Amino acid sequence: MNGFFGHQYELYPFQIFSAYHVIVLIVFLFVCLCIVKFRESLKKSERVIKIAMFIGLFLLESLYHIWLYAGEQWDMTFALPFHLCSISLLLCLVLLVTDSKHIFQFVYFLGLAGAVQAIVTPELFVGFPHFRFFQFFITHMLIIWVALFYVCIKRYVVTKRGMWEAFTFLNLSAILAYLANVVTGGNYMFLARKPSNPSLLDYLGPYPFYILVLEGIAFILFFILYLPWIKREGKK
Repeated sequence: MNGFFGHQYELYPFQIFSAYHVIVLIVFLFVCLCIVKFRESLKKSERVIKIAMFIGLFLLESLYHIWLYAGEQWDMTFALPFHLCSISLLLCLVLLVTDSKHIFQFVYFLGLAGAVQAIVTPELFVGFPHFRFFQFFITHMLIIWVALFYVCIKRYVVTKRGMWEAFTFLNLSAILAYLANVVTGGNYMFLARKPSNPSLLDYLGPYPFYILVLEGIAFILFFILYLPWIKREGKK
């Protein structure tokens, strides 16, 4: 148990696209397909699914901070909720409680754009079968599954206005993350430097130019996520 929750990271090295990472990606895609394919059947268990996703996100995030604190590893440089996926997670919790169509727009754009990248190229230093490995991937997958749940089962609609509001919210969050980096010396939203693990940011140029590239990529990703809804909103 000490090993599972321990902080001897060298005992559980993470390797991107290892067998365990690939299995995670397969499970993630399989569940996504199930949500889409069985959306009508799942609608009958809508309340149970919402409760399960809320408990899963809240419990895993709480255990993460408890794990850090118990091991005397909790630090303001990385544990505050200023990472994109941390913000998306909090938005998911609010959405699952309120069913707000406004919050849904933020979860759809920020959650899908951020969590997919995190799952494919994670900034993760602990591998299978450590607690952090499971906590990291399950929480990021849940963020995406929450968005899919509201699209496929709750039948929420993505709008152009929602895209622009989400993009504005992203930039406001980035300003707060930058200020947090100045105060704590952290690297929230990777606005201070690139992650040490291999990631897509490695191909976007040196600091600080990659931040400008990220801004453009974020808008392109948001627009791509909006594309499936253009015709539907035009008819409306």
